[in-house]
Amino acid sequence: MASQTHSPTDGTHEAIDIPQAEHGAGFPPFDANTFSSQILWLVITFGVFYWIMKNVVVPRLSGILEDRRDRIAGDLAEANRLKQETDEAIASYEQALADARAKAHGIASETRAKLKSGIESRREKAEADLAVKLSEAEAKITGMKNEALSQVEEIAGETTTELVKVLMGKAPTKTDLGKALKAALN
Repeated sequence: MASQTHSPTDGTHEAIDIPQAEHGAGFPPFDANTFSSQILWLVITFGVFYWIMKNVVVPRLSGILEDRRDRIAGDLAEANRLKQETDEAIASYEQALADARAKAHGIASETRAKLKSGIESRREKAEADLAVKLSEAEAKITGMKNEALSQVEEIAGETTTELVKVLMGKAPTKTDLGKALKAALN
């Protein structure tokens, strides 16, 4: 019972008609004659898969999850330990820095006090030296002044004698000159 059909592209095509009784009553899972065997195989297959999941897959997954949980807990503990060590190191560093600043401040204060006392002692010594030099200079000036004043009478007398000589043509006597100078100086 072959029938021929014509295909527009390749020429001819043969189709074979098979009677319905030869290939079954329809879709096999819906065949009522095979329900009991299908249910049996379904239960056996489900049981085997359940046993495999329960005894093989789930324990392996549980082990993997437990290992992962332990690793995460260990990593967190290590991170907390390192954080604590870091905090302690920072606190130690800050304490050392504070100690160093305090020590530096103490050294600066001590040095400042030493320099101040040294400067004060040098200033006092310089003032004492200046006072001595000042008194020596005043004594020298007083001596020069006295010497100059003692010579003023003599210079004034010589100058007056020359002026009187030029103006009057004759030099004054020493007694007249002495009396005039004493009167002018007082």
